[in-house]
Amino acid sequence: MLTDKKIVIVGGTTGLGLSAALAFAKRKARVVVVGRSSESCEAAQAQLSDAGVAIVGDATDEETASKAIELCREKFGGFTGLYHVAGGSGRKAGDGPLHELTLEGWNKTLELNLSSIMLSNRAAVKAFIERGEGGAILNMGSVLAYSPSPKFFSTHAYAAAKAAIIGFSKSVAAYYAGDDIRVNVIAPALVETPMAQRAAEDDTILKFIKSKQPLRGGRIGQPADLDGMVSLLLSDQADFITGQVLTVDGGWTVSEGQYEG
Repeated sequence: MLTDKKIVIVGGTTGLGLSAALAFAKRKARVVVVGRSSESCEAAQAQLSDAGVAIVGDATDEETASKAIELCREKFGGFTGLYHVAGGSGRKAGDGPLHELTLEGWNKTLELNLSSIMLSNRAAVKAFIERGEGGAILNMGSVLAYSPSPKFFSTHAYAAAKAAIIGFSKSVAAYYAGDDIRVNVIAPALVETPMAQRAAEDDTILKFIKSKQPLRGGRIGQPADLDGMVSLLLSDQADFITGQVLTVDGGWTVSEGQYEG
């Protein structure tokens, strides 16, 4: 499916990004993955071997994505797709319900989740236009952008950022469709990643998830659950798909979810 594709994954050394990178490698793609720590990059590099290169970078740094794309070109002879995974919770910075939300929490959460996507997408679009052959961008969203869960997942800046990613991605997709640049969003529900550790270790939340994500026995999602859709959207099989939000949620958006007591 991905033979000869050259893909940059921003946020690709742990969790969803690393799972995708390994899936891409199995499908004969070459990848450059960006992570925030040298330790995660070393671990990712060991798993990717010759199929990829892992580099340290901050997704909110204006130069990070550009450097990764240039490296992809130098190392693998091209650049065909961007998968932006980097982001995360701003809870520790002050994100939460609106009456508790701090300005620092708001700004940090938007920078981490929304500004980082603008920077990587801008770098990718510039590279695609320069090459003149189009390309694919896939941005990380969340079901919380349009299907809130107020009892357990009440981080309002995070929801705002993920909703903004959808509007941003659709607008960019519309503008650059004539250049054969495709831009889509993948929106997962609760997946077991380092960012989701709080929820994944909470028995009350996991009981809720059994009814909120009822597929496959009502389990928490795993990073590999997204790999098939992600691979499709960055492949030539999705050449006629742009401006879409593809939800991978175990049934979250069509289930009520049951609370105890």
